[in-house]
Amino acid sequence: MAHQIRKSMNNGGKTLKGIVEADETYIGGKRSGKRGRGAEGKTPVIGVLERGGSVVAKAAVDVRQSTIIPHINQTVEKGSRVITDEFHAYKILPRVGYSHEAVNHAGKEYVRGLVHTNSIEGFWSQLKRSVHGTFHHVSRKHLQKYVDEFCFRYNHRSGDTAMFTNFLFQLKKASY
Repeated sequence: MAHQIRKSMNNGGKTLKGIVEADETYIGGKRSGKRGRGAEGKTPVIGVLERGGSVVAKAAVDVRQSTIIPHINQTVEKGSRVITDEFHAYKILPRVGYSHEAVNHAGKEYVRGLVHTNSIEGFWSQLKRSVHGTFHHVSRKHLQKYVDEFCFRYNHRSGDTAMFTNFLFQLKKASY
């Protein structure tokens, strides 16, 4: 039943615009050895977050340019300002219709004026703490449902309507 509820919490084709942060993270158990990109046994999750707005994230098979760029194209309006870290997969963004700026995390640069990925990093932190603290482990098979749940929670964190009421409206839309 819980999986069916999570399944209904998908983003519903939301389009982000303006200043958008893009990043990727890895969800999975602790393993010795390599951390981050290329770590064994972890599932990558690609996310984009509109500053002051919503987040859209997707569990992925890899973090290649051929996986990341279509996700950005589907969720971010052309002409938007996309801010990322220095990962090479994002370098093509200006050629596909976006304004692109990057912070150099490897060079210990995390903020340069409005250029930072702190908002999406904060979402990743919340997602990981929630998964680890509540569920302890999430299988690769069901990860997208959990990601959708936490995106839904983030996207409805403020506002006049209670989150449960928003969820009921979403259920109603999905049933038509």
